[in-house]
Amino acid sequence: MNKSLIGRFRLGLALILIPLCAQAWWNDEWKSRKQFSVDAGATGADIQETVNDFPLLVRLHTGNFGFFLDLAENGKDVRFMLDDKTALKHQVEKIDTLTELGLVWVKVPVVRGGVSTDSFSMYYGNANAADGSDAQGLYDVNQALVFHFREGEALPQDATAYALHAASSKAAVDPAGFIGAAAKFDGQGGITVNANPALKVTPDSGLTFSAWVKIDQAQTNATLFEAKDAAGRIELAVQGTSAIARYQGAGGAAQQTAAANVEPAKWQHLALIARKDALELYLNGQAVGTAPIQLAAMTPSVSLGGNEQGQNLSGLLDEAQVAKQARSADWIKLQFRSQSPDFAVLNFGQDESSGSGDDLNYFAIILQSLTVDGWVVIALCGVMFVISLLVMVGKTLTLNRARKENEDFLVQYRTISTSDLGKLDAEETEDERENGQSEFLAAVAGKHDHFQGSPIYHIYHAGVQELNQHFGGANAVLSAEALNVVRARLDAAVVREGQKLNKNMVLLTIAISGGPFLGLLGTVLGVMITFAVIAASGDVNINSIAPGISGALLATVAGLAVAIPALFAYNYLLTRIKDVTADMHVFTDEFLAIVSLRSADRQRATQS
Repeated sequence: MNKSLIGRFRLGLALILIPLCAQAWWNDEWKSRKQFSVDAGATGADIQETVNDFPLLVRLHTGNFGFFLDLAENGKDVRFMLDDKTALKHQVEKIDTLTELGLVWVKVPVVRGGVSTDSFSMYYGNANAADGSDAQGLYDVNQALVFHFREGEALPQDATAYALHAASSKAAVDPAGFIGAAAKFDGQGGITVNANPALKVTPDSGLTFSAWVKIDQAQTNATLFEAKDAAGRIELAVQGTSAIARYQGAGGAAQQTAAANVEPAKWQHLALIARKDALELYLNGQAVGTAPIQLAAMTPSVSLGGNEQGQNLSGLLDEAQVAKQARSADWIKLQFRSQSPDFAVLNFGQDESSGSGDDLNYFAIILQSLTVDGWVVIALCGVMFVISLLVMVGKTLTLNRARKENEDFLVQYRTISTSDLGKLDAEETEDERENGQSEFLAAVAGKHDHFQGSPIYHIYHAGVQELNQHFGGANAVLSAEALNVVRARLDAAVVREGQKLNKNMVLLTIAISGGPFLGLLGTVLGVMITFAVIAASGDVNINSIAPGISGALLATVAGLAVAIPALFAYNYLLTRIKDVTADMHVFTDEFLAIVSLRSADRQRATQS
């Protein structure tokens, strides 16, 4: 076979298989998955170098994930897959289905600088799954200490495989931290971790400390972090509202970086890096100070929020981490931006169900994103729609019946003699009067043996009854005043029939004007709640905002869905009512003319 044809065949086969591979499902026991990707370009982390084995924070909330009820208890069924084949280590820090908030750490093998990484998937929806969290496998060997400060921990617990738990702590746990709960210090002491070989620092490897910090007032030389042994001391402190990093070797003078301003009442990311020949200070991912040092080997004990000299912190610390390696500047920048709500480092894809492939049910996603107020508004719109529909159907049936019986009545009316003008009149029974109270019942189930559904007949009936009761019948001689009385009776009948025809039309006008405003109210409330949830969860990107906004807009769609049919029906029915009303006025003039003519003839006959 020709080699060119073979090459084309292989290329075509590859193009066919690529979509199939993209739609592959890791395990059918997991019914749902969600796609993610990391943006390390200018719109995301702005990372230039490649970062390996990075623990990435995934914040889940109603703005980007609407299926908390599908998760197993404490998120034990959550699994992360790189290519639907390679499992990624992860740790579930918090899954709260009541408040619909989740914090999950995922170990991303590679974050390539300047580009988006390969996407990965989160599988969920398997109530029988074993707990898949693996905190010890989440961090690389250089990560010596990680404190998440979880609720219920008497002493902070190290999340790494080294298990360097706190030896003592005078900090309380504040559930309203930056990432889950945080350590709250009141100036009475800090957290201590005993010296351990896992904390050993060498000049070639260095040391890195990072944490989220919040102070409400100026500090008096408060220690945020201290690593100390006989060979040296590394410290990160706050003086007033300025952060300063210091290093002091055995018997040497202390070296410190330039101060960096820490804004009170605001969460900010601080990091200290001790390299072989330099001490570096980072604030919110940016280098803000450096000092030359000669780093000595040390196996230090660690203190957080205070030290033995009583230099204690009044404030909050969250996500305190110590690495026995000098991390790169891009690592610190990615750490800050991936955990900060101000940057869209993590892109959230759509949720998929097992076997659905790329055929997503977008309407289901919108419904999942609806807030309670949205459901209330849509329910009210649904009630308005049902009422409007009943009015439209009932009024259409009534007008159809009226048109038909008007035509049938006029056909017979024009065949009777003027001398027997009341021939077509019949007395109404009690049942007919009761049915007449409901136009829908009168049109559907009422009797129609003598034109009960005809408005013109009712005018005719009113005129004949007036002549019979007060003037001795249709053949009586009538004065001008008597004719005016008959005209008044006919006009009153026309007005009453017009009221019957327009009955409940106001409900359509309410639907037309009220539906859009009610829907707009639901949308505004939904948008407010969406932004409030995003502010509380700290995740600001288009993928977190879009579902909530689309759900909120569904309320406006519901309002328009009520108003638009009601608008068309109202104008159509109003036109038909005007036609019937015009026919009634024409008949009134015609009937009066015949009565007047008959009266004049009788008067002339009497005189002669």
